Amino acid sequence: MRRFFTFVVILFLTLFTLHSTDFITRTFAEVACDPSACPVFDPNNPNIRSDCLKDVTSKCEAQLQDVKKKEKTLKSQLAIIDGQTQVTLLKIEETNLKIEKLQREISDLSTRIDRIGTTLDALSEILLRRIVQTYKYSNSLSTMDLLFSSHGFADLIGRLKYIQTAQAYDKQKLYELQATKLAYNDQKQDKQTRQTEAEKLNKDLENYKNQLAEQKKTKDELLRITKNDEAVYQARLAEAQKEISQIQRAASILISSEPKHVGKGEIVGRMGNTGYSFGAHLHFGVYNISSLSQYKYDSNYENPASLLSSQLIYWDTGCNGDPNGQIQTGTGSFQWPMSTSNLYISQGYGHTCYSDVYYHGDPHPAFDMYNKSDIFVKATDEGQAYFCRNCTGDGGNGVFIFHPNGKMTLYWHLQ
Repeated sequence: MRRFFTFVVILFLTLFTLHSTDFITRTFAEVACDPSACPVFDPNNPNIRSDCLKDVTSKCEAQLQDVKKKEKTLKSQLAIIDGQTQVTLLKIEETNLKIEKLQREISDLSTRIDRIGTTLDALSEILLRRIVQTYKYSNSLSTMDLLFSSHGFADLIGRLKYIQTAQAYDKQKLYELQATKLAYNDQKQDKQTRQTEAEKLNKDLENYKNQLAEQKKTKDELLRITKNDEAVYQARLAEAQKEISQIQRAASILISSEPKHVGKGEIVGRMGNTGYSFGAHLHFGVYNISSLSQYKYDSNYENPASLLSSQLIYWDTGCNGDPNGQIQTGTGSFQWPMSTSNLYISQGYGHTCYSDVYYHGDPHPAFDMYNKSDIFVKATDEGQAYFCRNCTGDGGNGVFIFHPNGKMTLYWHLQ
């Protein structure tokens, strides 16, 4: 009986575990991110579905954060990418609904503005005629003429009442003209505001579409690299994490060593494949620190393009969100760490289709670059250099250079 009970418990736990794993995938596809829970679009109440989609998106993003905290497996990573894709699809639909609503409002405002413009023209014409008539009448008939030309007191009173009525009419039309002008200007401003909002939403929509393409690329790339094999994924993930810890350890070890002064353009090494790397390249990072004790792989970094001088560089990252081909890159004054002739960027800075998979979704704090015809790596500017020659004991080679302007440049995977 005890053996039977034990067997039942084990069977229950096994089924529960399998169910829990499947739930990660089902969460996005069937529960938190399901837009079918929202009412269908009603043109008479356009905000109902849009507001519902916004609420579903918020819940989906919250669920996504929970899944990210779970154990990192290939299946969970694919589920995260699917969740991100679903969030993007929700945002695309919500944005499209907002754009359609604004377009209808802009069309209504255009019709209203045309109608008000016609009224404004008519009132202006009426007032212009009245002004001309009043001017002629006032110049041809003085108060004395009015008095002596009247046929008795009753006729005089009648003429005076007519003049008062005409003046009141003119005043009323003047007020109407002023009110119409205000309404016309308000409607034009309202239309301009909505057009500006629509332009912003169209830009957002374009960004979401790019994100969608990037997420598809990320998933395809993950499946291609891992061949949908959990063991391969775990090995690649471990390699990426080892690179981070290796550079961090090198910084800690080199704190006690003496730096060497290097000049701008001085050769500090050759591009290699040492340490933990998926191919020969230079990992080049820029940090805002003044000592190795301040170094952390994932903090105080900045986009290398802001430090490097403007040069034509080939981009070939395989990520949809990145430029492709020969692109003017760099806005700073430092020289590039490798010859820019035939230099390729293989992974950009920030969120990339690789960092989202292998770096827990954190940004890639560097440029990965390679040059097959010239592998020499040079200091981007003068500074104090700390050289790691297998200083961690696991094959890692690199250089940390501290520059007079308060920047530190990192060169890793050297031969």
